[in-house]
Amino acid sequence: MVHKIVFFGDSLMAGYGLKDPSNESIPALIGAKLKQLNLNYSVINAGVSGDTTASALARLDQVLNEKPAIFILELGANDFLRGMSPVLILSNLQLIINKVKSNCPSASILLLGIELPNWATGWHQSDYSGIFPALAEKNAISLVPSFLKNVAGIRTLNMYDGVHPLKEGYQIAAENIWPELYRIIQERKDV
Repeated sequence: MVHKIVFFGDSLMAGYGLKDPSNESIPALIGAKLKQLNLNYSVINAGVSGDTTASALARLDQVLNEKPAIFILELGANDFLRGMSPVLILSNLQLIINKVKSNCPSASILLLGIELPNWATGWHQSDYSGIFPALAEKNAISLVPSFLKNVAGIRTLNMYDGVHPLKEGYQIAAENIWPELYRIIQERKDV
């Protein structure tokens, strides 16, 4: 039986701006690594460009029908860009986590944190950056504190918009996620 890893997120998971997201997005890069290591997992890219925590919550049931063994949650950047309250973002992410735990109790959850760009200083920055560690601790789930570490804010690794990575940036982001994901895979009994 092949076990499923669902990447549930926004344009950063969908591979916005890439020439070939089916081979160059974070889920695709992780999928290639899983195959290379002959691990019994497949990936599902459930990233939707423009998604907020609220719009993602509305489509969650359909994604959970896949019965993932591992659920990777990456959301919140679009909420921030639209000026949503950190309290609302935290609340929506908690609802998503609750639903995953309820519908797929054996699923491992990996939360991908996002650091705000330098230009965002002052916009509830401390409230926003505290969301991801607080959710991970409260729910006893795994966390990559900043999956865009060494990518965000580096002009040569990002598109002209300064938000979306180029191909090389997505590769670094996938490498940032891999150690924690691999640890989860090793701890699971379904390998």
